Parts: sequence; structure tokens; C-alpha cells
Amino acid sequence: MSMTPSQPYLLRAIYDWIVDNQMTPYVLVNAENDAAYIPRDYVENGKIVLNVGPIAVNALELGNDYVAFNARFAGKPMEVSFPVNAVLAIYAKENGQGMVFNEADDTPPPDDDGPDDDSKSGKPNLKLVK
Repeated sequence: MSMTPSQPYLLRAIYDWIVDNQMTPYVLVNAENDAAYIPRDYVENGKIVLNVGPIAVNALELGNDYVAFNARFAGKPMEVSFPVNAVLAIYAKENGQGMVFNEADDTPPPDDDGPDDDSKSGKPNLKLVK
């Protein structure tokens, strides 16, 4: 049985934890994601760090599919949005504590329906000998 991705739930939980501890939540976003609507002038090495603290943004939505908010960049208002799976990390600015995500986080575990024949794939195959 498949489950929904855990990343949006973890993102919301870590965000709340950081804010509840009176710290500033920052997100590291993969700016190369085609669905990311972000201020491109601030992208470095294909990534962007965004302050998503309550003082820095308005109308923050940490949804199951997208993160969206309004913010100002160089005094200009902008609507920012990006897919949750584009978030690479969320952390507190003040001490760096938080969580790093990777693409494998939501990869389902292999089915445990019994032994697989991996001999054709070239992968090592271990067998339990009793």
C-alpha cells in the first residue's frame, strides 16, 4: 500500500519547531526546478536560500504540493512558489539546526514479496543458507 510523501509533513513540523523556538526559518530550494517561481537574481549555483519567517513573508502556505508566499526582494513585491520536492533543506538561521531532504526520502521501499532474481541485473545477490 503506498503512502503520500512525508516531505510536506516534515517541512511543516520543522518550520513550526523553528518558529516556536523564536528562530528564523530558512529554506534551501533547488532553483533549477522548472515549476519554481522564485527571484532569479538571487540564485547561486542552481540554489536559492529564502527566509520564510513570519516577519519576512506574507500569506505563507506550506501545502502538500507547493510552498507559496508573498515577499519583497530589493523592495519589489513578488509572489513566490515552488514545489515541496524542490525544498532541499529547512533550517534555523541562528544555529543551522533543521532537516536536509534528498530525492530518495520519498522513494518507497522495495516490495518484500520474497526473493528477487537479480542475477540478470548484475547486482550482487545474497542468499540465506540454513
